[in-house]
Amino acid sequence: MEFIQQNWYWAALAAVSGVMLVVTSLRGGRGISPAQATALINREDALVVDVREAAEFTAGHLLNARHIPLGDLQKRIGELEKFKDKPVILNCQSGGRSASACAILTKAGFTNVHNLEGGIEAWVQAGMPISRQKKK
Repeated sequence: MEFIQQNWYWAALAAVSGVMLVVTSLRGGRGISPAQATALINREDALVVDVREAAEFTAGHLLNARHIPLGDLQKRIGELEKFKDKPVILNCQSGGRSASACAILTKAGFTNVHNLEGGIEAWVQAGMPISRQKKK
């Protein structure tokens, strides 16, 4: 007890971290690293869906990513129907919006949904390539 009183900020940090972990896992989807995402794309032809806004997407996105902003996901979910049982990787800037998108797809019956942990920021930090071209 004395340790916690003297180091209350570490205890608070641990508690907040635990709560964030629980909230993320309840949102749906499994978190995957950039390396795991690359393997899923290469081995299982995973679909990548970028849920950021248009300006963010244009600034740089994963190769061959499909752009569906989070605000439009519910009304455009039909575009993804044929991928319901295939791996789908969702990404945003840092992982928060894509976690929400994972929950939406999971609720809609998608069975193999993944959240790119850390979003495009983690992707770039891992030295992975990005594209600035619009998908045709």
